Amino acid sequence: MQLVHKKIRDNNHTLNVIKSFLVWGFILTVCMLIVGFPLVILVTSIAALGAMVLQAVLPTSAVVIVAGIVFGVHLIGVTVASAILTMKGIHPHEIKWLSWLNGEASPSHVPVYASCPLTCSLTVQ
Repeated sequence: MQLVHKKIRDNNHTLNVIKSFLVWGFILTVCMLIVGFPLVILVTSIAALGAMVLQAVLPTSAVVIVAGIVFGVHLIGVTVASAILTMKGIHPHEIKWLSWLNGEASPSHVPVYASCPLTCSLTVQ
């Protein structure tokens, strides 16, 4: 009986680690694409210049090589960062600014409707 419970706990821990890693990978990719947009523009500009320089040496595959390097560095960076955050035990549901991930709403203001001064103070008896 204890062996079965230990296996279930081990499987649950493994699934939590995998889930945490995948969620961190998604979050970091989205943040890199949306929040890091100026950095994406800079990397794209450098990659385009690199492809033009490399075109003189490898005319047929310069763009493929440069694009592969850019995507590979991005993929490795996101994977390593996700692995580090997961191995440190930092789970996405513990981060305050990721409350939207758990479906928790944190409204910045409460809406006030035009009819509220007339109807909100009335109580039904």
